[in-house]
Amino acid sequence: MPLAFHAARTFAALPFATRVAVYSDDTPDLGSFGFECVKLSPADAPLSRSIAQGVAIAMRDDPAAIMIALADMPFVSAAHLSDMVAQFDGDRLATWGVATMPPALFGPQHFGALSALSGDRGAGALLHDAATIALDPALAIDIDSKDDLERARQSVERKWNGGRGRD
Repeated sequence: MPLAFHAARTFAALPFATRVAVYSDDTPDLGSFGFECVKLSPADAPLSRSIAQGVAIAMRDDPAAIMIALADMPFVSAAHLSDMVAQFDGDRLATWGVATMPPALFGPQHFGALSALSGDRGAGALLHDAATIALDPALAIDIDSKDDLERARQSVERKWNGGRGRD
């Protein structure tokens, strides 16, 4: 199963009015999970461009907030996302795993800044003083490479086996 399907399935279970997936050529189609899929343009654009494209689509529905999450963080649970929504005060709320990170919620006063981001740092600069909600670091894994995937597999095995590794 493609990695992005895990995150998409989690979001599909939650009552968000709009779900937008900004994708590249190697991203599987998430339309069957209720996402409006928008191709990243240009294809080699940085992370900031994918955020701007997603925010532009989400803003059509006049949202009270926008949550930014990554498809390559498959262990973020629906419970964590629901807790974020419940604790959101209308400004900003980020996840604290090993640092301030996505998923993150932004109120409307930040939509302009999200749309104006540049470079490959994403929305991190907007989160430096944001409130946070804890996520077990073992679940805050961002999988960008085969090595990351192997570390994630080992982490899951340790967690499921009570820290013993493979039996």
